[in-house]
Amino acid sequence: MHEETASTSVPPHAQLIQMGTAAWVSAVVSTAAEVGLADQLATGPRSADELAGPMKLHAPSLYRFMRTLAGLGILTEQEAQRFALTPLGDALRTGAPGSARATLLAFNAVLWRGWEQMSYSLATGKSGFDKTFGMPLFEYLGQHPALASHFSEAMVGFHNAEPPAVAKAYDFSGFRTIVDVGGATGNMLAAILSAAAGPRGVLFDLPHVVADAPALLAANRVADRVTVEKGSFFDAVPAGGDCYVLSHVIHDWSEDACLTILGNCRTAITPDGRVLIVEMVLPAGDTPHPGKVLDMVMLVFPGGQERTEAEYASLLARAGFRLNRVVPTASAVSIVEALPA
Repeated sequence: MHEETASTSVPPHAQLIQMGTAAWVSAVVSTAAEVGLADQLATGPRSADELAGPMKLHAPSLYRFMRTLAGLGILTEQEAQRFALTPLGDALRTGAPGSARATLLAFNAVLWRGWEQMSYSLATGKSGFDKTFGMPLFEYLGQHPALASHFSEAMVGFHNAEPPAVAKAYDFSGFRTIVDVGGATGNMLAAILSAAAGPRGVLFDLPHVVADAPALLAANRVADRVTVEKGSFFDAVPAGGDCYVLSHVIHDWSEDACLTILGNCRTAITPDGRVLIVEMVLPAGDTPHPGKVLDMVMLVFPGGQERTEAEYASLLARAGFRLNRVVPTASAVSIVEALPA
């Protein structure tokens, strides 16, 4: 007689309730990020009474909050009701590796309200975020610089394992000019150029998005090989590249918008060039994959989608490209390689 797994030992109704009330834990952890609790505990254990005044919080409620975080493994309670950070809690500090705090501040504060309109997205195929806020996600970020900064840091932390994995999985050494379309602060381009000494790079994105790029490129010692160009990929992209990288760009947009972006790449690319789409490629059938939940994020927030290999082949064909191969990486993303048709 074999032992039941944890998931099968929980009745179906209880599993559904656990899934549906996961937002409770999310709210607790996100609030810890919002009030900067880990930063307050970075120098050592402290009690709720000691913290309440400087943090302008209600001491008894703060104690209950910290006790809850201890139950989640983020804090640990010591003598005299003093709490200390665990390794998990230490990752919630500002600037800690992985950018967990920035990610929670970006996605679980104001932007969370987009989920309120998920049923609208299912009914219309349109962005629930647009419905809630009256404007597209990236336009909203453009009007809120502090949130945009958290969002950019979150993207670097969230996808931190991907740039080195992409640079290792694909041979970029034979290209002359690599154009990173929608490359934000240049994290992906920096990893690629660090691994391939020959090519030069062009980083292309909106003015407010590339604002922090020079510092990141300089820190990675590739600034002298990169030209930063500002503009919208809906109007045009820099011409003459033989490699166009679109990392987490195509999944953000509707089908028509994707065809515009890819069409501009088709106009700009050299005849022997390659377009490389870096995204999660969804497996067919019931196979679990993080991209399947992310697909719902794309539907509700920017109005985009994740795709299977067949869906990428269809999209690329409509844009004047031919899907050549899908290259897996050591991270969750793959590289969809396309040639001008």
